[in-house]
Amino acid sequence: MRKHPSARTDPWPAGPMVPRPWLMEQSWSEAVILHWRLPVRVAAEHMPPGTVPEVFDGSSWVGLIGFRMSGTRLGTVLPLPYLGSFTEVNLRLYSRAADGSRGIVFLSLDAPRLPVVLAARAAGIPYVWSRCRPTSAGRPAPVYGYEVARRGRQPGTCFAVRPELTAQADDPLSLHLTARYGAHIGFAGRTYFLPVSHRPWPLHPAELVHIEDGLMGAAGLAVAGPPESVLFSPGVRVVVGRPWSVPAP
Repeated sequence: MRKHPSARTDPWPAGPMVPRPWLMEQSWSEAVILHWRLPVRVAAEHMPPGTVPEVFDGSSWVGLIGFRMSGTRLGTVLPLPYLGSFTEVNLRLYSRAADGSRGIVFLSLDAPRLPVVLAARAAGIPYVWSRCRPTSAGRPAPVYGYEVARRGRQPGTCFAVRPELTAQADDPLSLHLTARYGAHIGFAGRTYFLPVSHRPWPLHPAELVHIEDGLMGAAGLAVAGPPESVLFSPGVRVVVGRPWSVPAP
């Protein structure tokens, strides 16, 4: 992993264009995006060195996000039709560093592709090999949801929403939670920022249909009640850049 030559700040809420050569590009679609408030002190316990929780409306936030990944290419040339197409559900917090980077801190990422899980874990990204799949999609009133069943009777999750596709979610909280253009990753005692670039998510408010979640408890988090923010997006095309080192505290 390379040391980035200078500090950067993210244009807000539009993401930066990462320089070539890219590590990969892919599509994220049918995203169900749920968020709860979380005390800042709790989020701080999970931050990698050199980062702190990002706060909005007096709180940190924890997100449970499911989506479908497809069309993955290494660089811009090598397609990965099987390894690069799967369903993912991730649990995440939000961070910022002294170099100006705003990002995601992943607590877990569930996926069904074992080679992807092993490669990501070797790089410090906490993927979990599990059965992870979309649960429903119907018309004329579509419902979108995701289910995770981990091996060994570990806690999983199952959730679904009904989006209001004729309405737009463009309030400050929705932008804060989704205008994220990279991840802070702890690796070998250091912290790295992995940049991504995409157009702003097209966002729709959504109604929670059901949720039974055990992933937050498995990560040591406790939240009460339904999510405060419930969103749906048809998706975006994404490019992933080369990571850089975050300055030590």
